[in-house]
Amino acid sequence: MLYSVLKMIVDAATTILGGVFLLRFWTQIVRARPPLQIAHLLFLLTDWLIKPLRKVIPGWAGYDWSTLLAAILMAVISALFDTWLINYFSAKIVLFLTMLSLLNWVIYGLMGLLIIEAIFSWVNPYSPIAAFVKDMNRPLLHPIRRILPTFGGFDFSTLIAFFLLQILSRIITNLILSNLI
Repeated sequence: MLYSVLKMIVDAATTILGGVFLLRFWTQIVRARPPLQIAHLLFLLTDWLIKPLRKVIPGWAGYDWSTLLAAILMAVISALFDTWLINYFSAKIVLFLTMLSLLNWVIYGLMGLLIIEAIFSWVNPYSPIAAFVKDMNRPLLHPIRRILPTFGGFDFSTLIAFFLLQILSRIITNLILSNLI
């Protein structure tokens, strides 16, 4: 009972922090400029680890690699905790669980951004946050929109991207778990 509560707490903390670190890194990749409130929140939640890591890994090629390293560290902490719970340590298991966590965080983060964009398109499409989310999703949706035209004014690219991300998540999970056994 206590182990499951501890696992839930550690999983929630590492997933939230890892997701925020990945969000900060993704904003750099897509060159999106978040609204001031979101930027302030991102820096508030991440600077405590990013600033010390920058001394070890400086920015390079226009990217702050310490944000990606911070997300990897969160995934490693989660994997180490999981191996501690099952009372069996293996570097292979830690590596695969770390990769699985990171890939799932990326995929679910992109799915979350797609859902947020869909909601904003109905509720308030001209919000500054809606424009930011649209910029975050552009690299994912642009290739689909080039291939698939709109049907009667409806854009199904978000739905297709969501479906493809779900398929990708299952494929990756099955590949990683099959290598663990």
